[in-house]
Amino acid sequence: MFIWHSGTKITTERETKPVQHAVEMFRRDMRHTLKESRMESNQICLAEEEMAEEAYRIEETRTEIRIYAGSDLGCIYGLLYLSEHYLGVKPFWFWMRQRFILRESVEVPEGRIHSPQWAVRFRGWFFNDEVLFMKWHLGGDHDSTWRMAFEALLRCGGNITIPGTDHESRRNRQLASDMGLWITHHHAEPLGAEMFARAYPDLPTDYLTYPDLFSGLWRQAVREQKEMRVVWNLCFRGQGDCPFWDSDTSGRFDTPEKRGRMIEEVIRVQQDIVREAIPDPVFCTNLYGEVMELYEAGCLQLDPQIIKVRADNGFGRMVTRRRDQHCERVNSMPDPAEKGPQGIYYHVSFYDLQAANHITMLPNSVDFVNRELQQVLQNGGRDFWIINCSNVKPHVYMLDAIRKIWLGETVSDASHSEAFVQAYGDGNEALARCYRAYPKAVASYGPHEDDHAGEQLYTENLRILAHEILVGADRAGAMEWLTGSKPLAEQIAHLAGICAEAEPRMRRLAADCIQAGLDTEETECLHLIQTQTRLHLYGMEGVRHFAAGYRALMEKEYKKAFVEMGDCAVCFQQAEAALRSSERGEFVGFYENECLADLRHTAYMACKVMGYIREWGDNIRHDEWYRDTMMAPEDRDVRLLLVWDHHPTDWELYEAMKTSKTF
Repeated sequence: MFIWHSGTKITTERETKPVQHAVEMFRRDMRHTLKESRMESNQICLAEEEMAEEAYRIEETRTEIRIYAGSDLGCIYGLLYLSEHYLGVKPFWFWMRQRFILRESVEVPEGRIHSPQWAVRFRGWFFNDEVLFMKWHLGGDHDSTWRMAFEALLRCGGNITIPGTDHESRRNRQLASDMGLWITHHHAEPLGAEMFARAYPDLPTDYLTYPDLFSGLWRQAVREQKEMRVVWNLCFRGQGDCPFWDSDTSGRFDTPEKRGRMIEEVIRVQQDIVREAIPDPVFCTNLYGEVMELYEAGCLQLDPQIIKVRADNGFGRMVTRRRDQHCERVNSMPDPAEKGPQGIYYHVSFYDLQAANHITMLPNSVDFVNRELQQVLQNGGRDFWIINCSNVKPHVYMLDAIRKIWLGETVSDASHSEAFVQAYGDGNEALARCYRAYPKAVASYGPHEDDHAGEQLYTENLRILAHEILVGADRAGAMEWLTGSKPLAEQIAHLAGICAEAEPRMRRLAADCIQAGLDTEETECLHLIQTQTRLHLYGMEGVRHFAAGYRALMEKEYKKAFVEMGDCAVCFQQAEAALRSSERGEFVGFYENECLADLRHTAYMACKVMGYIREWGDNIRHDEWYRDTMMAPEDRDVRLLLVWDHHPTDWELYEAMKTSKTF
């Protein structure tokens, strides 16, 4: 046995920044898990040996462990293998606040360990919609936050990243590269270049008019990244996450064929720019949304050596995404007959302003995800996987499942829930059942298996409906993807019906989560499922109160409508309070910038509707409801003084009505 203790030395024959980062991680793992020791000195040595990229071999003797590798990632993965399997440091130790028990030493049996055969060549995360990272910084340090994010990816066996969106991606890519990761780019940011609209805000974003300016930005991006390992993303979309022809009024791109030819031309230019500076570059292009539709229709021809990256719809199904009312659900599964490499862009977090999940986990099951991703592998999609991981922490459960799949494993709800809870939740079987029940409890909003809703079903749609009430609209066009073209009252009722069907299931799950917590010590694993379940339950309750308030408004029961809207606001205030109360230790302040689902703004919009209702129900001087609610019965009709105090705010009036039950 090799006796691994706190005095064990770590030496390396490979002195690079990525290996230095990994050795620092490794030594920190030792401090977390091993007591101070005066035992006889021994060593773990990183040794150079020519072998395949990312491969390693570990040989243990009584006095030494040697990790042989021929690359930075091989060294990193070898160290992290030892840390996980012998020190017990799990891939998401930081994000799940894993508790460590200090030991005198760890025994490592003599023998030989070989690196695994990865099921996927490029395996990584896209830190997209990373708004939580914008205000929460570990120890007040921006780089420390991202260092822990990239570390988790490496511990999961990842080797590539899109290190943020827009500004963040350019800011973070050097750190990611220094830690050993390949870099790639957002599907709307060709070659990782600055967006044209930002570089030239006074010019129309028209490639045909300004090809040299576009090319200049692309050349600059290549110069900035030429010392990094990059999978160069070739693309041409609009200046936001939308097609370029959406903002073109000239009619030049009014057919699929014209759009495809334009994209082909731009991609050839981008390839030439990269090849001028980089020997043997690796290229990818995202067949995302409308681009997938062009490709499948034969309107877009691509170099077969480019990795074709197909995308799920944001809910885990390999079909094209829904955009506004447009929902073709074109099959986006890799094609076994495709010539050349293939990959996927897959979401465990999504922001679609309709029904997706950003601060709650993917609302579809591990069984479902495993089935889709195993089919991806069988169809030849083994070259490139980028997983939209958002802000990591809300999504660790599914990220942990996917890392096992790209390792070549098959996972299920049963096996993964038990393993996850064993790693991070003290093995509480009741807690594992809660994780398995979660995708069965969420709201189902459509006919497809993947039509399960995240928290945006409540937040986005209530804000849309509130706006339409305030401006006097008779229907919400932005809701037609869900309800079809119906009067506003029917649209509200439709949403309420979806939530009413799911609310009993979610209420049972919330109770089960509470019960599971009674049988175990508090862990982040428990807090995660409890919090996300509460967010769904508060959202469903909020929709119920909103619908009741609107019905009362239509029936001119203004006080009842006013109070129901206040109750709706309270639900989202409670949801935000639950989210913020889940913050512990290093993660205090983590959800401060929760601005996409934006529970706080949803409550605010419900309050605005309260004010609107008050204008219909109260009198012109705002004293009638004040008298009815806040004066004693014998004083209400005595009008020698109009009011006895400042006119109450809507919220003060709501609280008084709830207390006095005068509605």
